[in-house]
Amino acid sequence: MSMLTPPGMGGQYRITGDKYPRMRRPRGRRRLAFLVVASVAALGLIGWGTLQLIDVFTGGGKVSTAATKADCGSKASPAARASAAAAVADTPPKPGQITVNVLNATPRSGLAKETADELRKRGFKIGDVGNATAAYDKKVEGAGLLLGAKAADRAALPVLNTQLAGAELKTDGRTQATTVDLIIGNGFKALTKKEDADKALTVLAQPQPTPSAKKSC
Repeated sequence: MSMLTPPGMGGQYRITGDKYPRMRRPRGRRRLAFLVVASVAALGLIGWGTLQLIDVFTGGGKVSTAATKADCGSKASPAARASAAAAVADTPPKPGQITVNVLNATPRSGLAKETADELRKRGFKIGDVGNATAAYDKKVEGAGLLLGAKAADRAALPVLNTQLAGAELKTDGRTQATTVDLIIGNGFKALTKKEDADKALTVLAQPQPTPSAKKSC
């Protein structure tokens, strides 16, 4: 009988051998699973930390927080940016940069010369002075017709228009944007008063206000 057999028990209850039976399950598998999970988690943290360091030193292709805040505070819509660009592009020329051909389309004599002399005093360059061509002679009913290239529609023509309120603006096929025609019409009485014309020039030279910026952050 083995020393492990309790006293008084034998036969089928006899225990052989000289070691006590194991009553607990082995812990090896639990420890192995825990070590695997811990290793995966540690590797993930190390990889994440490495990426963060790379972003810090290389910028990671992202704009800095300060720049982002500044951009959020002043970001304008595409329409606002387009309007601002147009305002810069449409800065009107000065009178001294514009050459005016003064042509008389009325039966009254001397109007072209008088008007040209006054425009010269106001700083404009004067080109041809005389009668209008047959296409316009005695056919302009208003105060006058301002004629220029398409490029002058938002440059030289508005500047000249400050000197003759109520004149009609029209474009033709010429290429020189700074040379325009002032064709005196039947309704012409006089040029706009110099004081009023100067105020109109000042307003025209001022940049137009752009739409308010929109914050998108």
